[in-house]
Amino acid sequence: MNGWTSGAISGIVATAAMTLAMNALYRRLPREERYPLPPAEITAEVARRAGLPRQSTVETTQLAHFAYGAAAGALYGAVKGPGRGNVAEGAAYGVGVWTASYLGWIPAVRILKPATRHPLRRNALMLAVHLVWGGSLALCNRLAEGASPPERETAPASLPHAGPAASAPRRNAPRTRSYAGRYPRHGAGG
Repeated sequence: MNGWTSGAISGIVATAAMTLAMNALYRRLPREERYPLPPAEITAEVARRAGLPRQSTVETTQLAHFAYGAAAGALYGAVKGPGRGNVAEGAAYGVGVWTASYLGWIPAVRILKPATRHPLRRNALMLAVHLVWGGSLALCNRLAEGASPPERETAPASLPHAGPAASAPRRNAPRTRSYAGRYPRHGAGG
């Protein structure tokens, strides 16, 4: 599988996780801030400009949201390659997608006002779900080629808070402490 494909598939899966988080966090907004979230606002505005009927807005919103997630995921996969990436990089990428979209091209073409003109809690919600999306994207892309998920680090036995479990050898654990040894697909070149 190439990077574009693994990224697109990962983007779809990550958009599902993002949508679940979005729905859960939306219910926590104050009543006055529970107007449609940006994906619905964007779809409604584009449909209005195109002269399309409003009846299928919910389905169109979902389709557009997943398509955008797949496209942004494909770009990530093409740059990183299948089987690569980590959650922190993915989360940063998610924030980058939010920034480029809600502070960049979307207000530039006058689809929505910039995020700086939306309530703080709604921006916090959208940033949080883009962190979820990016982290999920990276994890799915990493697993796309059968790469194992990153292992958790344990504290070295020499630290005072490290108990017997920290000094016990882990099964099938690499003996080296180097990054390249822990994640063989990530050499010095990244």
